[in-house]
Amino acid sequence: MQVLCKSSNDHVETNCSVCGQGFVLFWERQTKMEKATALQEIARTLRGHHDRIGGPDAHPNRGFLVPEWNGPVAFSGAAILGNAPSWAL
Repeated sequence: MQVLCKSSNDHVETNCSVCGQGFVLFWERQTKMEKATALQEIARTLRGHHDRIGGPDAHPNRGFLVPEWNGPVAFSGAAILGNAPSWAL
């Protein structure tokens, strides 16, 4: 299961606990339990972005996947099944 995360200031679904940057999330279909687990993994990933850089600049400008995937973001299940708009890719 993947989640496509894109930094945003509007309609955010989660925030980085380090810098407060907001993120819109595009999900593959999942249960409430899977979603709760994914939110924990997203929080860990967002904190990990701050290992070397402080502030919102620590996060990728473009959309990124959790868990990380080496293929094109546009072809991820999260982007396709979550109906991600082109601005999120």
